Amino acid sequence: MDNLNTLASLGLALPSPAYLFGLILFGITGYAAYRYGKKAALAKPRWIGIALMLYPYAISETWLLYAVGAGLCVALYVYRE
Repeated sequence: MDNLNTLASLGLALPSPAYLFGLILFGITGYAAYRYGKKAALAKPRWIGIALMLYPYAISETWLLYAVGAGLCVALYVYRE
């Protein structure tokens, strides 16, 4: 428990389980989109897949993680061909 107090005193906080679930969900989706885009030689799904894998590192709010992830998944659906 002392380690948690040390992290809090440094201004760091552990992410919530919902954030971790979203991180894994969108990371796997991004990897699948990247592989699909690479195999089909399509640039848009490949770049959207890269964005899905990397954007969680720039976002710290859980609601924003899901909002951006859902938007990128919609873009992936639209640009799947």
